[in-house]
Amino acid sequence: MNITPWWYAVRPKTLSMSVVPVVLGTVIAGSEGGRFQLPLFLSILAAALLIQIGTNLYNDAGDALRGADGPDRLGPKRAVAEGWLEIREVQRMALGCFLLAVAIGGYLVQVGGLPILLIGLFSVIAGISYTAGRLPIAYTGLGELFVFLFFGLLAVGGTAWLMHPAWSMTAGWLGSAIGLIAAAVLMVNNYRDMDTDRPAGKITLAIRLGREKSRRLYLGLLLLPFLPVLGVAYQLQKPGLIGVMLPALLMAIYLGRSIYRQPHGDGLNRLLVQTAQLQLLFAVLVIAGLNL
Repeated sequence: MNITPWWYAVRPKTLSMSVVPVVLGTVIAGSEGGRFQLPLFLSILAAALLIQIGTNLYNDAGDALRGADGPDRLGPKRAVAEGWLEIREVQRMALGCFLLAVAIGGYLVQVGGLPILLIGLFSVIAGISYTAGRLPIAYTGLGELFVFLFFGLLAVGGTAWLMHPAWSMTAGWLGSAIGLIAAAVLMVNNYRDMDTDRPAGKITLAIRLGREKSRRLYLGLLLLPFLPVLGVAYQLQKPGLIGVMLPALLMAIYLGRSIYRQPHGDGLNRLLVQTAQLQLLFAVLVIAGLNL
């Protein structure tokens, strides 16, 4: 089997969006009295990655099927649209990823109970429905909300719950912050693809808002996450957490200006990658601040 097409289909550059909330949720649980358990951590991480990979694969197949990934696409090459892989084999691999995630989820439900069962079920359903079915999430303008919930609030909160089964306001605040930046990643992706998505009937939030409002929303999604950090710093009486976030704030301002200065084209690919890097930097600095 040629691995290269699958490498494109999996979209490895985006997988940090699954890793970041799991690591952050684990650190939050540890700061609140939870005990780190390596097998549990690896199980959570594996389930999160499998769900994202399954979603990415379904997205590759679904967009190609609906004509959203044509030859004029500005983003990275897509395996099915390029003819490297067949739709059916990509869909089967996606389904296999979801089934493996469900199998791991059985263990996680034993640990975390009903909240984890609900999070897991909704995550798998949402992952499949993102670009599959008669009315895919990605084609309705709800993609950013999906990302905010499942790559932010629920991912961080669910991980913290598994590691330390108690309600955590800190996980709620910081899960929201991480989710907002994850939504910004999708926003710049959809902003880049506006001209090719519209003819394919993919009516994303960027298309609904138009170019100017999409740029404003992107900037807001980059800056709003710093408000929850202020809340956590006040709640935990950790003023040092505010100061340590300065590099992330400067990067957020730089990226927010860049979307206005970058011509609409494939140059936005770099901005997308940098936005994902901001999420990683944000999480690293938050973790450092929590341990001050």
